[in-house]
Amino acid sequence: MTLRTPLLVGAWLAAVAASVTPVSAQDTSASPKRPHITGLSHAAFYVSDVEKARAFYKDFLGFEEPYSLKNKDGSLHLTWIKINDRQTVEIFPEKEANTDRLYHIAVETDDAEAMRLYLQSKGVAVPAKTAVGQIGNANYFIKDPDGNIVEIVEYKPDGWTAKNKGKFMPESRVSVHMTHAGVKVGDLEASLKFYIDVLGFKETWRGSSNGKVLSWVNVKVPDGTDYVELMLYDNEKPLAMERLHTVHHICLEVPDVTKTEQLLKTRKMPAECKAPTEIKAGVNGKRQINYYDPDGTRVEVMEPKTFDGKPVPPSTVPPPHAKAATS
Repeated sequence: MTLRTPLLVGAWLAAVAASVTPVSAQDTSASPKRPHITGLSHAAFYVSDVEKARAFYKDFLGFEEPYSLKNKDGSLHLTWIKINDRQTVEIFPEKEANTDRLYHIAVETDDAEAMRLYLQSKGVAVPAKTAVGQIGNANYFIKDPDGNIVEIVEYKPDGWTAKNKGKFMPESRVSVHMTHAGVKVGDLEASLKFYIDVLGFKETWRGSSNGKVLSWVNVKVPDGTDYVELMLYDNEKPLAMERLHTVHHICLEVPDVTKTEQLLKTRKMPAECKAPTEIKAGVNGKRQINYYDPDGTRVEVMEPKTFDGKPVPPSTVPPPHAKAATS
């Protein structure tokens, strides 16, 4: 099941609408068009110890820290770990111990203000205006049906992201691309309406860990290759905190996971990190290995193609029981 009937009906209705001549050239009732969403900008995590997190992402995984922001009292507000010119991991000191580590995920658009107007026309709660942040990029938060925060980001020409193009990307980086981020989802249909019907993402694959109940659904950004992995669970059975730390994750793409494992064995992994998993082919047929930062947040390292070159068909089993969210 790779396509939903509403998408097919929508395509048919769009074709019919395109063949109808507008009644008046002055008609202004048309909804705003959705700007491009080109990729995954970043994932932001809370950490209990910033220095230990730095040791993991910088010393162990080989990334660099291009810049950071401080609070008025001089303490760290957040810092950035650069993956490539358009992707980072944001690290925030935790606000509360023993809580979810994921703060938000972020997608890149080419016009944040036009996106705000478009989202507003679709009934999504948006801020009154598009702000420009301290590092010079336009951005704001929205929420998906499960309460996951999704940041909309537009990189401005005079922002820190653009000004640091080509910098802070050492050869020591274990990967040069973050292919996806995973977020918990208790109501699949509601999430598909948000990510596909509103944001324009496209479902590319769904899989099951046990062959009985659906576990994951991948939805790709409309104008790029990155995707969000919807990590399904029975929302009548809250996830244990340790499990939540692995559900909320990022994935780094590597050409050869065996060589990556061998490289990382030559580097010092922080003592607080639990041991990585063994290399194996996942349900999707791609070889992968999981590492964990000092707080238990999972960093999946995965090859781009299946181990045998053959595509794995999507699962057709049903999603977990979903209880409608109440306001």
